[in-house]
Amino acid sequence: MTTTDPIPARAFADRLRRRERAVGYWVVLDSPVATERIARLGYDYVCLDAQHGLIEYGGILRGLTAIDAGGGSVGLVRVGANDPYQIGRALDAGAAGVIVPMVDSADDAARAVAAATYPPHGVRSYGPMRSALRIGPVPAEADAAVTCLAMIETPGGLANVERICAVPGLTGIYVGPSDLCLAIGGTHPGDPRVAAAFEAALARISRAAADAGVAAGIHTASGEDASRRLAQGFTFATVSSDLVHLEQAAADHLRSAGGGR
Repeated sequence: MTTTDPIPARAFADRLRRRERAVGYWVVLDSPVATERIARLGYDYVCLDAQHGLIEYGGILRGLTAIDAGGGSVGLVRVGANDPYQIGRALDAGAAGVIVPMVDSADDAARAVAAATYPPHGVRSYGPMRSALRIGPVPAEADAAVTCLAMIETPGGLANVERICAVPGLTGIYVGPSDLCLAIGGTHPGDPRVAAAFEAALARISRAAADAGVAAGIHTASGEDASRRLAQGFTFATVSSDLVHLEQAAADHLRSAGGGR
């Protein structure tokens, strides 16, 4: 077990804005001790999934506290929707940033940025509960430290990706590969029949982000897959999830023991 010095939220946001490489981990379980242990490993960020994960608001708060206790990683939250209440609540709980799903247009992306930004530039309501301890209570300083990422995963998002990347204040974009695969005509995530179109879509997304000078992230199934996507031009990548790895490890040990049916 290793620990590393924690990355302040502002430093992490600035790294993404400079399009520097980052590798993160995905958490779907409300298991603070497990999350804390993951946050000790050296990932640049750990993201709590409040959209499809098994995490409610109390779990977000516990998970972010665990990430900070682990040290070394910043805590992000994928919120359930592009909604000012959900975005503000995640940030007030101490998230260093939000990943906003189902962004179809530049207007959608602008709404996400506004929800993550205090007036006069945004609409975030002031009440920095735990974030005052982790990010800071000064609105302008908090705005500079917060990461806002728009997911590209729908037909509209792909069609408008260049316009989305050009939205002022957006830190970057983040590919949801399962939904993107469905968006381009796949019948299920990873459908091999649309593999060529999927790779073409990823190339377009990565290029759009590079042209706009914003970060481009993607969810991946493994460390090897993350390395491949980073080599292709994505600037940050998230590895799998705690639930998937728990099941995989248990199955591997069962096979090694010669058990199972």
